[in-house]
Amino acid sequence: MIYIVLFLAVVLAVVAYNMYQENQYRKKVRDQFGHSDKDALLNSKTSHVRDGQPSGNSGMMQKPHTEVKKPAKPQDPALRNLQEQDAVYVAKQKQAKASPFKTEIETVLEENGIIGTPVQPVSKFSAEPSAPQPVRAAANPAPVPQTPAKPLITLKELSKVELPWFDVRFDFISYIALTEAKELHALPRLSNRHRYQIIGCTMDDHFQVAEPIPGIRYQAFIVGIQAVSRNGLASQEELSDFNRQVDAFAQSIGGQTLHTDLAAFTEVASALDAFCARVDQTIAIHLVSPTSISGVELRSAVSGVGFTLGEDGVFHYTDKAGSTMFSICALNNEPFTNALLDNQSYKGFSMLLDIPHSPAGEKTFDDLFMDLAVRLSGQLNLNLVNDKMEEVSTQWLKDVRTYVLARQEEMLKVGIQPGGKTALRLFS
Repeated sequence: MIYIVLFLAVVLAVVAYNMYQENQYRKKVRDQFGHSDKDALLNSKTSHVRDGQPSGNSGMMQKPHTEVKKPAKPQDPALRNLQEQDAVYVAKQKQAKASPFKTEIETVLEENGIIGTPVQPVSKFSAEPSAPQPVRAAANPAPVPQTPAKPLITLKELSKVELPWFDVRFDFISYIALTEAKELHALPRLSNRHRYQIIGCTMDDHFQVAEPIPGIRYQAFIVGIQAVSRNGLASQEELSDFNRQVDAFAQSIGGQTLHTDLAAFTEVASALDAFCARVDQTIAIHLVSPTSISGVELRSAVSGVGFTLGEDGVFHYTDKAGSTMFSICALNNEPFTNALLDNQSYKGFSMLLDIPHSPAGEKTFDDLFMDLAVRLSGQLNLNLVNDKMEEVSTQWLKDVRTYVLARQEEMLKVGIQPGGKTALRLFS
């Protein structure tokens, strides 16, 4: 029995000691962190780290997935840390209750846009509370947007003008309307690979090729880049870059811009480019000597029927406007020069018909192209052969003529006249 009593006494002593230790621990915790109902981290001055980066909020707990702002610069009074702002806020509230006058700290915060002017205290004699004072604007307010100046001619009106210099099927066009008449001091560089034109509208509403001529003032410009040619179809990146350069040019002269819809234009231009690739072909017939002919004799014969040696080393047969209809080049494609023609012999030459550049119709093929080939063949004693160096037959000539006329008929159906101005631009 005595052993049981001793055992219970020991247990009670241990329990009493543990309770004493726990009470001492609780007292220590309260002394260090405050009331047990408060969040110990809320007022902690120990900076915690979130995702490896300081939050700059002096231990304030944040909701998960909340964006953490960058720490403020110590020297910037508008972004001092949260504890200082809390302390100022508490002091402000106490001061507001005690006095209607602002503290020095409040004045500093207001001047830096941190807080607005506090609500004036309600007078005990007032029937209704006084209206709050307006909040002061920030130290550096955002600039008020200004209405752009009205252009001399609207972009809508400008976009409706049809000009002979452009074809909307393959010319990508931008419009520039000026708010003040300007002289053109220099032509801008807008593309390195594709041709472009700048047409200006003078103050008397006359459109002309824009040139930097003193005394000529323009109120608008229409700028177009040729997106389809033998250089290939201009890419959307090239056209976007063209737009940016036009914008830069317009900004430099105080103009407003309007661009052709890029997606819609690309759809049309791509279809046209595919069509051009199908009909853009050259027919060749070769005139070959059984032995050889001298360059002097060759030059004399081709010049006698109307060919002229060009700077590109090719003989050209042109129409009245100076556009090439047929051409003659060496069999090995080496350029002709007067020096070589004076001292060199040739096996023969090739006579070429450019389908898009030659006027449509049987007359062009029969009465011009084949007639010239036959005349030169007789004068120089040359044989007419095809690409396989086989002598051409009457049937071969008929098939070639049918093929040429069919391609030119396709061009006519889409409104492109073979040998016309549009064709010369597209196929150049």
